[in-house]
Amino acid sequence: MPRTLRAQHQRFALSRPFRIARGVKTAADVVEVTIEEGGVSGRGEGVPYPRYGESIDSALAAIEQVRAAVEAGAGREALLSLLPAGAARNAIDCALWDLESRKTGMTVAEILREPAPQAIASALTIVIDTPEAMGSAAAELRHAPLLKVKVDAENPAACIRAVRNAAPRCAFIVDPNESWDGALVEAMQPVLLECDVDLLEQPLPAGADEWLEGFTPAVPICADESVHVADDLAAVARRYQLVNVKLDKAGGLTAALKLAEAARARGLGLMTGCMVSSSLSIAPALHVARMSDFVDLDGPIWLLEDRPGGVRDESGMLLPPQPGFWGEP
Repeated sequence: MPRTLRAQHQRFALSRPFRIARGVKTAADVVEVTIEEGGVSGRGEGVPYPRYGESIDSALAAIEQVRAAVEAGAGREALLSLLPAGAARNAIDCALWDLESRKTGMTVAEILREPAPQAIASALTIVIDTPEAMGSAAAELRHAPLLKVKVDAENPAACIRAVRNAAPRCAFIVDPNESWDGALVEAMQPVLLECDVDLLEQPLPAGADEWLEGFTPAVPICADESVHVADDLAAVARRYQLVNVKLDKAGGLTAALKLAEAARARGLGLMTGCMVSSSLSIAPALHVARMSDFVDLDGPIWLLEDRPGGVRDESGMLLPPQPGFWGEP
């Protein structure tokens, strides 16, 4: 039966500003793809990211370039060669997974021969602010199992100490978002140990992280901006101990699963992350999260209003979407 593909821009206002070393976000701008075939439709979402040269317009243009192929029946594996990794491919790929689920009557978990997603500990993010404000935010989240602390190069030690003092029992990720240099990475090692930090995420800029090849960190370092797809792993494995798998970077669940499996084969640890997004981005990512050592999928928690039936946070435990939201008949 003939397929139709629709793509549109959607904007979700945030409940509060999301401030990281790279800037401040007050809304989540996403691309939603719907693919319909034989009266059944599947949905997917991508978040174009300016850091990677993407915009809403460029993502919609990329989707338009492959419309004819997708409507003619191109599947997920074919899509890997039709579009590069990124938000556009992610949105189409996830829509194809959802479509297959609804056409076959099987859940995505059943297609993958894996258990259905369950509640999972997912990081709650503390954004950049004064040390006092970050400590206050951490105090409100002190019972959560995992926190992610955003910092930049301006007095990160004070911010990290303030959060740790306010939340002494949480597991703890520090994320400078590429804002440090090698000297600061070295200088911060005693602070990371003192504050019992579990993971340092992408401290150096991608493309300028060769320095890590000769460095023995006090706590594991996770690649984020430095890793998008499985082909990146040869260099990444010499510099990092874990990789952050994001569907928008990998270009869909199909490529994200390939990346996760290849990383595990190299002995690397896994983190599953996300952009600030709706639950339509998070539901597919839960199928990578089950493989991961750390999970950071709190994007929808920052929205003023998420899609109906999406994921929910309960004190740092992320609950899957309601039945039928995505990837279920």
